[in-house]
Amino acid sequence: MNSHEIDYKITGDDIQYVEIELDPKETVVAEAGAMMMMDPSIQMETIFGDGSNQNPSSTFKDKLFYAGKRVLTGESLFMTAFTNLGNIKEKVYFAAPYPGKIIPMDLSLLGGRIICQKDAFLCAAKGVSIGIDFRKKLSVGFFGGEGFILEKLEGDGVAFIHACGAIIKKDLMPGETLRVDTGCLVAMTQEVHYDIQFVGGVKNTLFGGEGVFFATLTGPGTVWIQSLPFSRLAERVFAAAPHLGGHRKDEGSALGILGNILGGDR
Repeated sequence: MNSHEIDYKITGDDIQYVEIELDPKETVVAEAGAMMMMDPSIQMETIFGDGSNQNPSSTFKDKLFYAGKRVLTGESLFMTAFTNLGNIKEKVYFAAPYPGKIIPMDLSLLGGRIICQKDAFLCAAKGVSIGIDFRKKLSVGFFGGEGFILEKLEGDGVAFIHACGAIIKKDLMPGETLRVDTGCLVAMTQEVHYDIQFVGGVKNTLFGGEGVFFATLTGPGTVWIQSLPFSRLAERVFAAAPHLGGHRKDEGSALGILGNILGGDR
């Protein structure tokens, strides 16, 4: 294997973290700010890109190019590498940034590549390449919910992505098609055909409440679907924000409700 072999354990239900056990000299790379805690022999180093470019003769320009690809996917310019410099196994822990699930992806069992939504990547064994997947079709780029650029994870190691809500994994047979809300698609294997389809019908378009377009995924391959896109959760929070700002701690009591009415809150 070109990637480091790591052991891991995912803990938690709706708010999860992943515990990664590193042998001496093993390294895991992660998004800046994802680390929750680590053992004392773990050394943390900020790096350009994802650390997968192992060529020691790489120039600063090469490293900047690899880092720039990550910026296009909405990720940070820098990543952090965590290396076990001790003589025994040590652990480092990474937490998901919002409620949902952490999904382990063993790329050696998935054809060496998966395509996922932007901002999905959490951490991976050193050697996994985090790049971009350019969507050439205009319909996918404009109406796919993720724009022209998705995230691409390549290699033979284990990578971890995160998504919001519950996760459904579906294996599609050759020619089998699944229609999905564009915001609910988390990841797919490289052989899955991804396209955008118009919902159709005036009533569906104006009053359906499900959006004007949905994604069509055609097998063979595997797809991962999230039950609650983070954008949908954020919209509900923002919609409730003006009301949350005017609430008081005593709003549950009769006197509290009366006070709110007199105070002009209701």
